Amino acid sequence: MDLNTYHDVWVIGEQREGKTHPVTIELAGEGRKLADKLGKKLIVVLAGDNIESNVNELLHYGVDKVYYLKHELLKHFSTEGLTKAIADLILERKPEIVLVGATSLGRDIAPRIAGRVGTGLTADCTSLEIDTTDNKILQTRPAFGGNLMATIICPKNRPQMSTVRPGVMEKAKYTEEVRGEVEEIVPTLTSDSIRTKLLEIIPLEKNGVDLTEAQIIVSGGRGLKSAKGFELLQKLADKLGGEVAASRAAVDSGWIDHSRQVGQTGTTVRPTIYIACGISGAIQHLAGMSESKYIIAINKDAEAPIFKTCDYGIVGDLYEVIPNMLEWLDRK
Repeated sequence: MDLNTYHDVWVIGEQREGKTHPVTIELAGEGRKLADKLGKKLIVVLAGDNIESNVNELLHYGVDKVYYLKHELLKHFSTEGLTKAIADLILERKPEIVLVGATSLGRDIAPRIAGRVGTGLTADCTSLEIDTTDNKILQTRPAFGGNLMATIICPKNRPQMSTVRPGVMEKAKYTEEVRGEVEEIVPTLTSDSIRTKLLEIIPLEKNGVDLTEAQIIVSGGRGLKSAKGFELLQKLADKLGGEVAASRAAVDSGWIDHSRQVGQTGTTVRPTIYIACGISGAIQHLAGMSESKYIIAINKDAEAPIFKTCDYGIVGDLYEVIPNMLEWLDRK
């Protein structure tokens, strides 16, 4: 394999029912940094049908080019259709780096694409850097149950592929300036090449909230001691205009639904303020919230690891501290 024939940084965009997934904008931001370090172009690949407005909007996020894979068979998600269309394009255009969101869709197609093009895939990356000595991408992810961080390279194959969990990377900034252009590509697809058929779309009644979009999160852990503790956290979250989340320990105890879990096996968040209440600060939890702008910790244990990560720490009983916070907020 001649590695010198591969170039540019690609982001595999994601859209559902005509709405661009936020992870696409996050990866565009990270992809821009990598492309600038390499002196390469940033290209977003977006597949669908009649989504021109989504495609054109991506040009406002510092993208050099958008490959619009336009086909009626890609209007709705199709594992086989997307895999074939994107893999064929990779084999033809030869990108150096390919980034995919670690969503349910991305986790489905990324390993299939990697298998078809004959390269490796590093899943659930939390950090991406360029080794400027030979332009390899350093892909860092939690390993061994989150007890250490492993940095992985792909020295002999291209493209270098990574999946990145939503909420990990900072979103690209929207600008009025249009930087790049759109290239419409019609992939070679037939209905016979897609074995599964979409019969009906049943809307999902979604309870809860998308924690990745919350700017203020009040999160509880084992220190709450019972499900009733989340009622207190909800009062604080309501007062601050935020959302309630939890550590795995609280979820495993049955105190709150898994959709609220933050951490390595839950959701990765990046709010402006993250208030950790009764959370010790295990590395598995930190992996899901350490990129928060401000972290406030409330814990009775002055030696809790969370105090090494937080910006502001309060050593005390959360059942005393939070009521005092609520009382203070009521006076404002």
